[in-house]
Amino acid sequence: MKYALISDIHANVPALEAVLQHISGQPSLAATYHLGDLVGYAPWPNETVSLLKGFRVQGIAGNYDSTVATDYKHCGCKYEDPRQEELAHISYEWTRKHTKPETKGFLAALPFRMDIRPRGGHTPGPRLILLHGAPTLNTLYWTEDRDDAFCLKMAEHAGARPGDVICFGHTHKPWHRVVERIHFVNSGSVGRPKDGDWRAGYVILDMSGETPAVEFIRVEYDLERAKKAIRESELPDEFAEYLATGGVTTAAR
Repeated sequence: MKYALISDIHANVPALEAVLQHISGQPSLAATYHLGDLVGYAPWPNETVSLLKGFRVQGIAGNYDSTVATDYKHCGCKYEDPRQEELAHISYEWTRKHTKPETKGFLAALPFRMDIRPRGGHTPGPRLILLHGAPTLNTLYWTEDRDDAFCLKMAEHAGARPGDVICFGHTHKPWHRVVERIHFVNSGSVGRPKDGDWRAGYVILDMSGETPAVEFIRVEYDLERAKKAIRESELPDEFAEYLATGGVTTAAR
């Protein structure tokens, strides 16, 4: 079974549209799942949710989704300097204000995690475990520099076994590692990459063979449309430049 995994759209509709169109051309996909953070930082929170609902993309709640849905005091984001913190709070308050009640209801109903059994629940085959940040909290940053011991600790929390695949996002940087036959996959970001590549990113995961196969895909999208919409909104202009540089500026996470 093959799956498309998308994460961290962050209300960037042009990026999401391009990714969904690219996914539609992929052969033999069983399903597309999102790994959370549908809203924040760009001016299309309601349109993003409507688009995913239209394509019947199921998924889980990211920290931005669960905090906006519950009107929490902050987004649970990580800050590297005071300016990032200031920008993040501006984004969060704008998003809370402009996200419709029905959209918040959708975000509130998203589950914390999903377990997929490609070979059916009647067999002991490998599982696909979908998270946003980590199996403990969706705010925890599971970065690539975490050591193998940390990965195995998270796998224990998730109840993962050899052959299983744990997929997550949150850091906006794609990576794949195998530790004791457990696969750990960060799917990167559709709408706000932080690895220096401005293109929208997603993952094709093939679990039909003996060993899971992971393919990282990047898709160009109408970046100028996204930048223009941000500048015409009340969101900080820095968010537009952040998109253009693939996250190498000092703008907020």
